[in-house]
Amino acid sequence: MADAVLVAEGLRKTYFRAGRTAARDFAAVDDVSLSLEPGVFVALQGRSGGGKTTLLNMLAGLLVPSAGTVRLDGQDLYALADAELSRLRNAQLGVVPQGASPLFALTVCENVCLPLTMYGAVPAAQAEGRALALLERMGIAELADALPQELSGGELRRMAIARALVGEPRVLFADEPTGDLDDENTEVVLRVLRETADAGTAVFIVTHEEQAAAHADRTLRLDAGRLVPVVAPHAHEEG
Repeated sequence: MADAVLVAEGLRKTYFRAGRTAARDFAAVDDVSLSLEPGVFVALQGRSGGGKTTLLNMLAGLLVPSAGTVRLDGQDLYALADAELSRLRNAQLGVVPQGASPLFALTVCENVCLPLTMYGAVPAAQAEGRALALLERMGIAELADALPQELSGGELRRMAIARALVGEPRVLFADEPTGDLDDENTEVVLRVLRETADAGTAVFIVTHEEQAAAHADRTLRLDAGRLVPVVAPHAHEEG
């Protein structure tokens, strides 16, 4: 197995809760350690409100942990200044958030191009070519010139996945990537995620769906803020 591209150690995230009888700190994520390797598809399951999104956001460099470290190729993400961390996320990490997150003044294609054009890393024509190819893979190429407000929830979800992939990230994070999709388009998305892992990207998703977890190489469960392994059959086999 290849060396891990991202390693988390001792992650903890606490929030203050003002209870009816006593105030206390609540640990949404409690002492979690894990590694993500190139080419490995990891699915995280667990109850709603159990800290899965909190964990994903800490791994993706979006939420400062209360304790612990997240290292990408040995670099502690949270030791970086905000501007440095933003550039690193843009260049090496792809994130599909749970909710819709388009810029409504831009077309679908322009939204997908955004990670490439934000810092001028890729010429506009090349960025557009990559974006259109991904929209084709996601089955929404005909919507390239539409505005986000014209799309359904499922179409917005597929646009967000294309946007997260356009920069060819080393690690892809996706929070409920099939949550708004019918069975046919769920299979399209899962196939793209599987192909992304097979091409060498580390893929980490949060999901409630067994169909999604079945495509993963490794399945984990978050219970009361702690990770526990899950032994499950995998639909994917090498060869």
